[in-house]
Amino acid sequence: MIKPERLRKGDKVAIVSLSSGMLGEKKFIHKYYLGKQRLEEKFGLEVVTMSNTLKGIEYLYKHPEKRAEDLMEAFKDKTIKAIICAIGGDDTIRLLPYIDYNVIKENPKIFMGFSDTTANHLMMYKAGLVSYYGPALICDFAEYVDMYDYTENAVRQLLFEPQENYEIKKCDYWTNEHIPWCEENVNKAKTRVKDPKGYEVIQGIGKVTGKLLGGCLDGFPIYNSTEVWPSLKEWDNKILFLETSEEKPSPDLITYYLRNLGAQGILNVAKGIIVGKPQDEKFYEEYKDVYRKVLKEFNRTDMPVLYNVNFGHSSPIGIIPYGINCELDIDNKKITLLESIVK
Repeated sequence: MIKPERLRKGDKVAIVSLSSGMLGEKKFIHKYYLGKQRLEEKFGLEVVTMSNTLKGIEYLYKHPEKRAEDLMEAFKDKTIKAIICAIGGDDTIRLLPYIDYNVIKENPKIFMGFSDTTANHLMMYKAGLVSYYGPALICDFAEYVDMYDYTENAVRQLLFEPQENYEIKKCDYWTNEHIPWCEENVNKAKTRVKDPKGYEVIQGIGKVTGKLLGGCLDGFPIYNSTEVWPSLKEWDNKILFLETSEEKPSPDLITYYLRNLGAQGILNVAKGIIVGKPQDEKFYEEYKDVYRKVLKEFNRTDMPVLYNVNFGHSSPIGIIPYGINCELDIDNKKITLLESIVK
């Protein structure tokens, strides 16, 4: 896998809307300016807004080729060092016909986002580029009042300061408060509560190592069997990272999704699983039962599974890199990236 160059103060960062076009809507445009300000003032980056990023929901829904065009142009632009997604959505998969994997491979740079952006991450993976399941502009960089320090530190420590043996530590707080996105609420901060549970072991003992591969479990049925869905060989010896969206899928749906991974043989060849904290802790206990049940069905009661990890739709979130060697230490409840994730 190709690692992109690390970020430095003064670098140009592109903002793209690859799924939902809500960033360009009048109701949410204040989020664009807030996120842009944070990237510039907190991290010293220069924000580049691609041609179609702010054209709104209806236009971008009707023109997936324009969304893909922005992505391809951002990769081709030698002055741009990173690409950050505005937000996820539900139809990133429609960009597939317009993706040039050689352009991505020949112009490696940081690519980051989560949720339906999983489709884009699988495009990066197909091109052989390490990418980053992490904060998006609207949700994280444009958090009202201020960014979460946990998220800010992850960006600084992982993308600006290359280091080996980086431990992804549990955030000791979380929030289940949802403040509506409107300009009148920009000075309202979400209430933080303590998270005394820490990482939880669903099953397994000892340590396993493997490269990271995964994303938003809700979207897997959409991506499955497309050109970007990894072959069984690609899932071999991987540590899976799996999380669920704001749709809060029922335990039955999670059962079906995991059984599909089992039917493909993925659960039999993977080394371990890292599971994200469910948004609002909805179905928190039920999901644990589902993982134990399905893994038992596929004779993987030995599979190490660590739960309640801060990525994806939990709040706050950190960064999980695709294709990077990771150690999952069940006995000590630790996740360690064994190599730097950027050059």
